[in-house]
Amino acid sequence: MQDFQKLQVWQKAHHLTLAIYRISACFPSDERFGLTSQIRRSAASVGANLAEGTGRATPHDFANFVSYASGSIRETEYHLILAHDLGFIVEADRDKLMVEVLDVQKMLRALYERLHA
Repeated sequence: MQDFQKLQVWQKAHHLTLAIYRISACFPSDERFGLTSQIRRSAASVGANLAEGTGRATPHDFANFVSYASGSIRETEYHLILAHDLGFIVEADRDKLMVEVLDVQKMLRALYERLHA
């Protein structure tokens, strides 16, 4: 279909994933298999689903993967809230990442709607 790396939403999602990896490196070591793993997995899943979706045969198939990516970005949103509430990240870092999360959410919604037009 197309090169996923050229999608602006993929670029933003990838940037967010890198930021999530950096910030979660400071989480407590006993969370390595808990929240650290979960937040990294959900963030990386956004870009991975977009990449996989671009390899599908039809726009409808691609839209399904955009929908999966939308679920993953919402999961990442929750993990950021949880990380903050547990005291693993400060409010300013959470707020900065939430702006990126909301941008990706909006872009995914627009892409999904465009694929279904």
